[in-house]
Amino acid sequence: MTSKRTEVVESAPGDQELRQLLAGLTAVRDGDFGIRLPEEGEGLVRDIATVFNGMVDQLSVFTSEVTRVAREVGTEGTLGGQAEVPGVSGTWADLTDSVNAMAGNLTTQVRDIAQVATAVAKGDLSQKIDVPARGEILQLKETVNTMVDQLSAFADEVTRVAREVGTEGRLGGQAQVGGVAGVWRDLTDSVNFMAGNLTAQVRNIAQVTTAVAQGDLSQKITVDARGEILELKNTINTMVDQLSAFGDEVTRVAREVGTEGRLGGQADVKGVKGTWRDLTDSVNFMAGNLTAQVRNVAQVATAVAQGDLSQKITVDARGEILELKNTINTMVDQLSAFADEVTRVAREVGTAGNLGGQATVRGVSGTWKDLTDNVNVMASNLTGQVRSIAQVATAVARGDLSQKITVEAKGEVAALADVINTMVDTLSAFADEVTRVAREVGTEGRLGGQAHVPNVAGTWKDLTDNVNSMANNLTGQVRNIALVTTAVAKGDLSKKIDVDARGEILELKTTINTMVDQLSAFADEVTRVAREVGTEGRLGGQAEVEGVSGTWKRLTENVNELAGNLTRQVRAIAEVASAVAEGDLTRSITVEASGEVAELKDNINSMVESLRDTTQANQEQDWLKTNLARIAGLMQGHRDLPVVAELIMDELVPLVAAQYGAFYLAEDGESRPELRLVGAYGYPDDDRRPTRIPFGRSLVGQAARSRRTIVVDELPAGYVTISSGLGQVEPSALVLLPIVFEGQVLGVIELASVTAFTEIHMDFLEQLRETIGVNVNTIVANARTDELLDESQRLTAELQARSAELQSQQEELQRSNAELEEKASLLVAQNRDIEAKNLQIEQARQELEARAQQLSLASKYKSEFLANMSHELRTPLNSLLILAQLLAQNPSRNLTPKQVEYAGIIHSAGSDLLQLINDILDLSKVEAGKMDISPERVSLKQLIDYVEATFRPLTTQKSLDFEVRTAPGAPADLLTDDSRLRQILRNLLSNAVKFTEQGGVELIVEPVGDDEVPAGVIRGGTIVAFRVKDTGIGISEQHLESIFGAFQQADGTTSRKYGGTGLGLSITKEIAHLLGGAVTVDSTPGHGSTFTLYLPVARRDFEELHAGGRVLERSGDGAESADSAPAGIPVGPLPVSVAARPRPRRLLVVEERPRGLLTLVSESVAADLSRGRDEGAMPLPVDLVTAVGAQEAAGALAAEPCHCVVLDLTMPGGEASRFLEALEGDSALASVPVLVHTGHRVELAQEETLRARAAGRPLEFLSSLDELRERITLHLSAEEPGDVLALVRADEPHHIAPEVVDDAVVGRTVLVVDDDARNLYALSGILELHGLRVLHAENGREGIETLRNNPEIALVLMDVMMPEMDGYTATAEIRKLPEYAELPIVAVTAKAMPGDREKSLASGASDYVTKPVDTHDLMSCVRRWLTA
Repeated sequence: MTSKRTEVVESAPGDQELRQLLAGLTAVRDGDFGIRLPEEGEGLVRDIATVFNGMVDQLSVFTSEVTRVAREVGTEGTLGGQAEVPGVSGTWADLTDSVNAMAGNLTTQVRDIAQVATAVAKGDLSQKIDVPARGEILQLKETVNTMVDQLSAFADEVTRVAREVGTEGRLGGQAQVGGVAGVWRDLTDSVNFMAGNLTAQVRNIAQVTTAVAQGDLSQKITVDARGEILELKNTINTMVDQLSAFGDEVTRVAREVGTEGRLGGQADVKGVKGTWRDLTDSVNFMAGNLTAQVRNVAQVATAVAQGDLSQKITVDARGEILELKNTINTMVDQLSAFADEVTRVAREVGTAGNLGGQATVRGVSGTWKDLTDNVNVMASNLTGQVRSIAQVATAVARGDLSQKITVEAKGEVAALADVINTMVDTLSAFADEVTRVAREVGTEGRLGGQAHVPNVAGTWKDLTDNVNSMANNLTGQVRNIALVTTAVAKGDLSKKIDVDARGEILELKTTINTMVDQLSAFADEVTRVAREVGTEGRLGGQAEVEGVSGTWKRLTENVNELAGNLTRQVRAIAEVASAVAEGDLTRSITVEASGEVAELKDNINSMVESLRDTTQANQEQDWLKTNLARIAGLMQGHRDLPVVAELIMDELVPLVAAQYGAFYLAEDGESRPELRLVGAYGYPDDDRRPTRIPFGRSLVGQAARSRRTIVVDELPAGYVTISSGLGQVEPSALVLLPIVFEGQVLGVIELASVTAFTEIHMDFLEQLRETIGVNVNTIVANARTDELLDESQRLTAELQARSAELQSQQEELQRSNAELEEKASLLVAQNRDIEAKNLQIEQARQELEARAQQLSLASKYKSEFLANMSHELRTPLNSLLILAQLLAQNPSRNLTPKQVEYAGIIHSAGSDLLQLINDILDLSKVEAGKMDISPERVSLKQLIDYVEATFRPLTTQKSLDFEVRTAPGAPADLLTDDSRLRQILRNLLSNAVKFTEQGGVELIVEPVGDDEVPAGVIRGGTIVAFRVKDTGIGISEQHLESIFGAFQQADGTTSRKYGGTGLGLSITKEIAHLLGGAVTVDSTPGHGSTFTLYLPVARRDFEELHAGGRVLERSGDGAESADSAPAGIPVGPLPVSVAARPRPRRLLVVEERPRGLLTLVSESVAADLSRGRDEGAMPLPVDLVTAVGAQEAAGALAAEPCHCVVLDLTMPGGEASRFLEALEGDSALASVPVLVHTGHRVELAQEETLRARAAGRPLEFLSSLDELRERITLHLSAEEPGDVLALVRADEPHHIAPEVVDDAVVGRTVLVVDDDARNLYALSGILELHGLRVLHAENGREGIETLRNNPEIALVLMDVMMPEMDGYTATAEIRKLPEYAELPIVAVTAKAMPGDREKSLASGASDYVTKPVDTHDLMSCVRRWLTA
């Protein structure tokens, strides 16, 4: 506290600072605001200086603002200005507000005055100054308002005069503005007073406005002004100009209309508005009304002058003009009444003959009265004369022609009397004419006759005319009726009787017209029913004709009955057709019909019956094939013939509706072969029946000896009895079926049934006996092989014992050399024994060789059996996969989403079954030693890339870690079979991923030492180990060996949970052995497993084969041999399609990272296609391009077109949408398919938006990586982009898309030769879908005949295995025909064993396709040969 006080004392101001402060205050007092106090000091001095300088700044700003506002308002005339002094308060703020209030009030007052003046200038006299004011401003306000009132009164007067003269028609009105001198003078004085007090500017304005108020429009405001006052000056001067123009125009119009009589003139005052505009319009309206009124009066007067009394003055008028209008209209009415009366009297007297009439015209006088009297005198004279004439005429009318006119008359009446008297003389002639016309028209029916009475006039002329008119009317009516009835008779119902008629003729006219209407309605209804039923196909329609009866009603009922019958018949036909379309073939058309409808009914019923028969035949064939496969499958794996026999009996007998069955097996008897009963079904308990039957004895033996099936349809009574717990019955049919294999009888099956065996049962038995023969022969051969093996082992053991004994004897001889001479005879005997034993050994060796040959034959039978089973499995599987793929693609878009999903599931299941068959064939190849090895240099980096691309997506989907490591020292490449090595790694890694739910999978590639290499690995160089580690479920120790056996897994639980066939590790172990390596396993249950593949980096024999370009084959005994030509390539010239290398496919991948997940998946697909997808398939080179973002992708497409595009939808920033928009503008890329991967199902709205941006290009949304792999493979396998049908989603809206076909193959004819109806159907469906015409043949012989009868055939699809003539023979026979030497023949077979391809090509086939046939591979092959 003490220090602070010390500081304050030290900073107190001194004398110098006080003097500076005094000088500053003095300057401020004198109005000098430019002085400032220095602020360099400290403490109180600095604070005083800061406050003083701030005050001076505020005063300076306040002064500047007040000066500015005063200058703007008082000098420049810029109103609205406000002083803005920031940061002031107190008195300064009050002063600022006062100045602003003064400026604001003055601005409001002057602007209000200007607003009113502007309104007056525009003719708006409704506004007044209402702003609050005081003093001189208030006086100015009142003066201006008074002026407005006077102007308003003036305007009212002008409007009144205009209204009276121009609208109300009261002429002579004058505008009276009272007090023009006084009021306007007061106004001028007031304005001058206001202007004198405000400014010289306002005085000048007041002077001009006063002049205007006094009617002086020659003055203008000439005083200098600025700002808003200048605008007011210009406004008033404009107003004066407009008033002057208004006055000139009004004067001109008044002179033209009122003085010169030139009507139609209009005042044209430019630029006026408001009241002045209204005044101008009022003057123009007055002139217009006056013009219209005078012209209307002139028009009526002209019409009266021309004798037209129908017109009146109709224009609106008031006042004197209205009186003139009424006077003229009254005059017209009186003239009209006069004319009507005169006309009436003239008509009554002169026309109607009503004499005595007088004209009565009320209210007329003068000339019109005299005219009326003259007419009446004329009518009275004429009445007397005419009545006299009438007396004579009456007599004449009564037939009295003796009277004559005797009345006095002059002039023309006298002439008339003479004429009438003369007329009496000619009445006889008139009567004759009338009688004649009446007789012709009324009696004889001769229409068109006319009465001709010469020299008649007046009434007689009218009478004549009436008679003629009557005749004409009757003629017209009758002819019109005849015309209409004739039209009706001709079917034209558009005409009606339109002639005028009355009375009964009118009734006849109405009746006929009504008849025509009813006929027209009847025709319309019949036409409608005919159109609905016959044209539009809308059945059930009935004709409804209101108000008809009699014949028309019966006709309507007949038409309705016809429509009803046709409806019932067509609906019955449609009902049956719908039932047939839905698969119901039990219905038939039962409706009654006749004629062509009856023929149609019979034809449809025949068609349904034919379809029913065909369907039943197909079902029977399906039943036959299915049960053949089922029984063949049941026999697999059994080695005991009695068990197989019982199994066959248990399945076969009820299957063919038999009740008794016996299975006899052929055996060697004492003197001849015999048949022994080994299995039975429903066999009677009867000891008398033999169990062994020699060949040729009884029907059983006869069937065995003749090797033919014996059928007995009607068995004699008591032949055999079939019994049950309820009773017994005797069968009526018997079948004896010999089991024959390669000409050797193996057994006989005997079947009996109480009903006759059907044809399908007999076909089934005939085909089944071949299958049974193969299986029985296999079982017998296996049993014989086992016996031979046991015997061989026994002889081998005996030989070893003899060899040991001989060895001991030789040792004894060596020990007893001294006794040799003594025991010479014993040695000779022993030598004889040795020679005998050697002979026995040689015999044993020969017997072993014979057994080995039998084993080889059994192995051949096994291989042939596997090949046959492959064919039998692949043949139905071919149809299954093709049809399922077609259904899944849904080309016609007529399947529901659920049906498409079902088809996809069927195709997936069939593909799994195909893979199982391939695994079994691989296993059989390995066991038979027929698997080929093709050594080549395999890059370890490419191999690792393949593994990454294949399994990285799988582990990512299961959220597993995946790592591939290469240890130091690992070789850069290996000399081995690349495809087999990849097959091993696929199997091991697939199992690791499959059995691992959490953790990860790891592949380690490292060299190993000799001490770690297991037995069986070919040594002599570096050994590399491929270790596959996982953290899965592990394998127990007792199962470590069994898992490498065929069809084996760790345990039943694992199999049920994870599935699989158990072939993978067995095949892996055998392939590793073929490659010179071995596979080991180390596992701990619950912790994971490690599978290790040991493989030599190079083998000497592999190096020799690789240098010579040869393939290592495994012979039948397991030895290795090398040929100079690679396996699978036929000798001789290759077809063009085989030798030619396909063009590379270009695949574009667009994703966020340069080498992301989609790139790895695409690389895996590209690697598979580059090696060849199937055995024998040609590799497809793939060029993979990766783009990051839409811009880079668009550039890649612009550089070179692509076969397919893979797009990542999850790229940030909408890159996917921009890429699709970039594609939209390029028509050359319209067919390039885009596969969009999302990782999840896309919402429908987003999908529709993206499809709209894609502008119709193929766009597929895929959420599964497996599905993505499949679609990439499918699109890259197609010949051209867009050949593959778009994928149909289950929730995708259906839009029917047109099928894309190749114009090069459309309309071409293809012959399909196949004995399987399902394959024919499937292949035909594929080919016809692409626009090809398909012909069928069921075997090779029929195929040749069809080919000869149809020279337009361009290609043949030839099945290999067919009855009567197989595909090889048929192909060779076709090639012998010179005209078909170059015809493309594509072999189609389900046999996929080694050598099948070479055999097909050697027989003359151009190409080779294996079953199941891939639709796109097939069409690529067909298209290639048809366009070659």
